[in-house]
Amino acid sequence: MNAVAIVFLKEVRENLRDRRTVINTLITGPLLAPVIFVVLINTLIAHELEKSEKPLTLPVAGAQYAPNLIAALRQNNVRLAPAPADPERAVREQDAEVVMRITPDFATAWNKGEPAQVEVIYDQSQRDSSTAFERLRGMLDAYGNRTGALRLLARGLSPSILRPVAVATRDQSTPQSRAGLLFSMLPYFFIIGGFIGGMALAIDTTAGERERQSLEPLLANPVPRWRILAGKLCATTAFAIATVLLSILAFAIVGRFMPTEKIGMTLTIGSGFVVRTIVVMLPLAALLAGLQTLVAAFARSYREAQTYLSLLMLVPIVPTLLLSILPFKAQLWMYAVPLLGQQVVITRLMRGDPVSSTALAVCFFCTAVTAVLASTITARVYQRERLAISA
Repeated sequence: MNAVAIVFLKEVRENLRDRRTVINTLITGPLLAPVIFVVLINTLIAHELEKSEKPLTLPVAGAQYAPNLIAALRQNNVRLAPAPADPERAVREQDAEVVMRITPDFATAWNKGEPAQVEVIYDQSQRDSSTAFERLRGMLDAYGNRTGALRLLARGLSPSILRPVAVATRDQSTPQSRAGLLFSMLPYFFIIGGFIGGMALAIDTTAGERERQSLEPLLANPVPRWRILAGKLCATTAFAIATVLLSILAFAIVGRFMPTEKIGMTLTIGSGFVVRTIVVMLPLAALLAGLQTLVAAFARSYREAQTYLSLLMLVPIVPTLLLSILPFKAQLWMYAVPLLGQQVVITRLMRGDPVSSTALAVCFFCTAVTAVLASTITARVYQRERLAISA
């Protein structure tokens, strides 16, 4: 049997014997992240829907100065409450989400046909306060527009003169593309899943064997060291891509339990998404395996390798943060950058946007070339005699 296959089967068999590693890599990791993600999204959606449907509790100061406005608010599912003595402090300390203050000169300005001032006190940094403020502002705008239109009609004028430009909006988004905003972190889960899936094996096959002093007898066999390394890298890549596949399937299953349709969104993870994601993730898994093995080769113990690779885990966060914060338009060169290319492809697939075969090919081959380069550098390190020395 080929030496690469022998080493591959050896590493896979030994890793499967470690039940704790298998559970953490292939079960806990791929399942825990989707479950936590779904629970958070469900909680967020349920909370926002509940706040939008239940009556808005609104403390009002000076309600006696604007009885018609108060009556209109009551008709819009607003539950009035006495205003606190210090509205600003009550909002800052989250004792009230929003407070409305009506000034004493409201009636005088209203009767003269002048703008009547209403103060709305809220804290934009508070999520609940912002939601209540948007609801109240919408009601006040609607009341003001309706009153303004009635005043124009009373004077024999058409309300349309206040709107010289009619704006017709044409939203080009789809339920699938809108879901991309809510699930923008999903590609990161897949990428970090591939990293974690191969990390334990990459550490064990190099730093672990070095610490157990079993790497030296293995390298002493009359077999080219690059073949031994190839077997180890194939085993690490196999576990990494298996973790990615399990993560995708887990999100596809638990995604059905998210009430995204209630907020006009749809998360669809079909066979096409799975196949294309695996295609672009396969060379990245090989690249990560090469880098993890390279870093582990410089560690003298299992724990030291864990420390180094924990720092290396920060690298996949960079593309995710950039694409989450900065607006971007997919360019062909982006697909040629490892990590960034996978992030762009998965994001576009998740949004339901088309990804051309050229883009997929560029992403695959450029990452594959980088993986070969990383493996070549690792192979050079494996040629050193000091690699097998544990101390």
